[in-house]
Amino acid sequence: MAAEAAKEATTSAPIDVAKEVGQLLEPENAGRLLELGRDFLIQYGPKVLAAIAIFIFGKMLAKWLKKVVVRLMNKAEVDPMVTGFTASMVYIGLMVFVVMAALGQVGIQTTSFLAVLGAAGLAIGLALQGSLANFAAGFLLIIFRPFKVGDVIEAAGVTGKVDLIQIFTTTLKTADNKTIIVPNAKLGNDNIINYSTQETRRVDLVVGVSYDADIKETRDILQAIVDTEERVLKDPEPLIVVGELADSSVNFFVRVWVKSADYWGVFYDANEAVKLRLDEAGIGIPYPQRDVHLYEHNNA
Repeated sequence: MAAEAAKEATTSAPIDVAKEVGQLLEPENAGRLLELGRDFLIQYGPKVLAAIAIFIFGKMLAKWLKKVVVRLMNKAEVDPMVTGFTASMVYIGLMVFVVMAALGQVGIQTTSFLAVLGAAGLAIGLALQGSLANFAAGFLLIIFRPFKVGDVIEAAGVTGKVDLIQIFTTTLKTADNKTIIVPNAKLGNDNIINYSTQETRRVDLVVGVSYDADIKETRDILQAIVDTEERVLKDPEPLIVVGELADSSVNFFVRVWVKSADYWGVFYDANEAVKLRLDEAGIGIPYPQRDVHLYEHNNA
């Protein structure tokens, strides 16, 4: 029993690390120190060298891939802000992987560390869900370029000229000089109508005349208006047809092609010219009318 108690006391006694190291550094223990160093090098030397090699070559590979990403995105004329951000994210992600691989090579357990990183990333992602959606949509808008600065677009319930495309928002200017800042997530999840991608646009006019009007004369007047408008293109050929026999009018469909920049000018001028010319010719343009009948009731 005494021997067991002594053994237990010896086992539970704290180890004086400084004393142990001091003993190893004494001259008579130099052989033991060399033996421990040799054993350490034999056991951990190859792993440490492998970890250093993984880190060095991994860093070189990360830098090379970063340059490749920058070169490809510059070739695709991607916005410089997105190019720099993407290249940095690629490099950081690769370096994290390289460091994890190097630490794992020397025997350091990285499972817990990765779990902590994953939990932190999940928490950050949930907290910034809306911002991340805007970022992802902005990234895709800049990559695929459904519109560019200067284009007139209709999206997310607004219409305006694109003034600035940023990673989280897009700024539009309306015709009356209002500034509208639209989150990119709304643009990414909505239909986008781009009025500036095509060089030409079609102007559609609906001209309603009374049923008493001379159809041929009306067509000749509309044709003369189209022929004298220099901004109307000859190809495709303008179209003037009786498109609808409505309740109170005969509706002519006038469809002409113009350059996109001339669209609104031709639209407004043509409407004015149609009204003036039809008035000169005495051709009436019907408008809704309502007859009101008043009845008098005699109270007994």
